[in-house]
Amino acid sequence: MTACGTGEGFGAVTWWGFSPAMDFQGKGLTASMKALSSKDDNVPELNILMVGAGDSRHLLTTISRVHRWPRRKINFYIVENNLELIGRHLLFLTVALEPPGQMGLQEKSEFLLELFGNSLIRSQTAAYLQDKANLFIQYVTDLDFLHKKLPMIDMSGLKFKERDQLEAIFKFWRNPDQKVFQISRMWDLRNRQYLGNRYDSKQGVYDWDLHMKLYDRGARVINNRQYYQWRDKGLAFEVREGLYDVPNKSLASGLLLNYKGEKVPTRGYWGDIVTSPYIAFGIETEEQSLLKTANGAHIKTAQDISQYNITALLHELVAKERYALLQPMEQATLSEITEEEESEMENYSSNIKDKSTLANQQPAIVLEEGMVKQNNEVDNTGSSGGNGTAEYDYLPLPDVKIHFLPVNCVTELRKKSIYSNRFNVIYFSCGMIHQLIPELKQITAPQATLIVELTKFMLDLRKELITKFANRATEMAKEAGFVPFGNVDDEKDSFARFELKSGP
Repeated sequence: MTACGTGEGFGAVTWWGFSPAMDFQGKGLTASMKALSSKDDNVPELNILMVGAGDSRHLLTTISRVHRWPRRKINFYIVENNLELIGRHLLFLTVALEPPGQMGLQEKSEFLLELFGNSLIRSQTAAYLQDKANLFIQYVTDLDFLHKKLPMIDMSGLKFKERDQLEAIFKFWRNPDQKVFQISRMWDLRNRQYLGNRYDSKQGVYDWDLHMKLYDRGARVINNRQYYQWRDKGLAFEVREGLYDVPNKSLASGLLLNYKGEKVPTRGYWGDIVTSPYIAFGIETEEQSLLKTANGAHIKTAQDISQYNITALLHELVAKERYALLQPMEQATLSEITEEEESEMENYSSNIKDKSTLANQQPAIVLEEGMVKQNNEVDNTGSSGGNGTAEYDYLPLPDVKIHFLPVNCVTELRKKSIYSNRFNVIYFSCGMIHQLIPELKQITAPQATLIVELTKFMLDLRKELITKFANRATEMAKEAGFVPFGNVDDEKDSFARFELKSGP
């Protein structure tokens, strides 16, 4: 008896989404954007509720492209079903917001891709994760310190118990012992359980899933060798030559398993082992030259496209302009790359009022004792800072605020007056659609947009189940007061969009 087709390949934790990254300002309906309210400064406010996105693909894409749209203050409200996912949001934001003076564009994109989709990472990436885990511990235990260092992030909405659990998660991340999370062994055990008696012919299963499912659903750019390696070992992105041998502890989570009739908490890898992280950034791109084919085969791979898309987003975040691909890529010289990073540095410097602080700005490392180490000096002033502290440790986002809300709290938001008629754009992942209830209309703003992720890339689902899901999502949206915007094509579209019905 095989487990294929039962849905066990999806896992219990959504480490990456089952749909490409989107810009909420681009996907939000025009009516929603025109109906935005504003406060005393007359700058419209866009309030976005993200339910179960799993990763930061939509968040990073939206904040990186704010310069493309009229000025708006954007408030993100993030709800997940797992605290480790909140930790990963914080990790990805930290990498993305590292100033060019501390981390170059290429290094940022490599770190982000490794931490995002690899079971095993390089030693230098693991060292970065450990250092940031120390800092994250102080963030969740001292919200004043968090506000000073990352004023765009608000964790005050989390419960005290959840912040304590986040602290425990970050302590696990900083543990240098590789044996506490043997992900290679865990990955193989998941594969054996999922494939059952087909494990001995697993290469044939990988080939079938790629050619008869992923390719059939529009992801033909995924390279077979890279997909087979990811299915077998969990290695999706080997963007630089090196030794990938350190477990990626950010992919660890707990799950209650039945053992002799009792529920036992077990730490392991409980995420996707079938679809792959290539869907998030690797199958769609604005740079159409990356999608060219020769003799019916794609010239570039999903890894190439993912690296370009991440690099383009991180470049836009700094330079406030679109990223231009060097033509041809292979002929980029060292001087061109250096000039590009110097240009990014100049653009960033112009956004900082006190430029003299930038030269002395160094990554902050929070020691176990709670002291902050800056440029080989220990700052004992705590969260109040000192004279040598830069105004920003990370790139500033003056018009963006990111609020983390309690786990699975969507059904409770209507009970709080501050969320009444608040959200202009609401996003639901396919794994959290059960929280799309009729009471949702109480927290939606006039002419709001609802975006629902469809199950197009959930490979364990047959086509009739994909269609059934899309129909059910449409019914649930209607019960909450939304009507479809255009036709919902579950075979072609990754998302379904709905608009709030006007009138009774």
